[in-house]
Amino acid sequence: MASRMSLCLLLVLVASATASAQLCPHFYDIVCPDALPTIKRVVEAAVSQEQRMGASLLRLHFHDCFVNRVDEDVEARVVPAQTSFNCCMSRDSVVVLGGPTWKVPLGRKDSTTANKTKAETDLPGPFLDLPALIDAFKKQGLNETDLVALSGGHTIGFSQCGAFRDRIYNETNIDPEFAQERRLTCPRTGNNTNLAPFDPTPASFDVAYFNSLTNLKGLLHSDQQLFNGGSTDALVSTYSSNPEAFRADFIKSMIRMGNIKPLTGNEGEVRSNCRVVNVNQAVWEM
Repeated sequence: MASRMSLCLLLVLVASATASAQLCPHFYDIVCPDALPTIKRVVEAAVSQEQRMGASLLRLHFHDCFVNRVDEDVEARVVPAQTSFNCCMSRDSVVVLGGPTWKVPLGRKDSTTANKTKAETDLPGPFLDLPALIDAFKKQGLNETDLVALSGGHTIGFSQCGAFRDRIYNETNIDPEFAQERRLTCPRTGNNTNLAPFDPTPASFDVAYFNSLTNLKGLLHSDQQLFNGGSTDALVSTYSSNPEAFRADFIKSMIRMGNIKPLTGNEGEVRSNCRVVNVNQAVWEM
């Protein structure tokens, strides 16, 4: 499989040299027809072995699109791939966990640089209030529907104690029993890496996340901000009772996010090693 993927990457390099600045679901059909089926099989196997991998791969898509970088630690555990392939891995992981499928716009290439400070600034953090969340998405050309729908990605996966400790001990817009339950695995000090699920069904792509928000059981501060008397309350309520509406908007928003400032044509590169740029430059700019 590794040799097949290496050959595919070589073919994609040739195709990318003449590609127009346009993403297309059929980008690899001729140059690498086995690429997407191969990625699908690998993702299915990885998620089968470790269900948390599905959430990790979905987060990978956010990292690529918001800051044009590759999350090499996650990616290296699955399959060497370019940024465009990461979108497919995210889609396939959602499908494995019961979510919808969609046609991924392909042809997005890797950036030759990545800035750690910019990544930490651009990626919406767990402590942001609603106005800051809206602003972070607006900077990427995404609206409030995109914010709520994409936040619904928290229907799968877990968060570390350090990201929600302040909420469960100090915030008032939280169900008391839920807060007490989370404190059992997240003490006031230490154990920052202890995990808790975003919703009661962390391995199923469903609307339990939105149900949790309406019951004041959002795990992160940023989660509960989506249902806290603000402009996104109505959409959270809609999704909590209408799974099809959520799935439809999630698909649209994932595609929109995949089209954030894509590097195509002569921009960017297809990495031969996902951990470093092709000219052996340092991956991070400090």
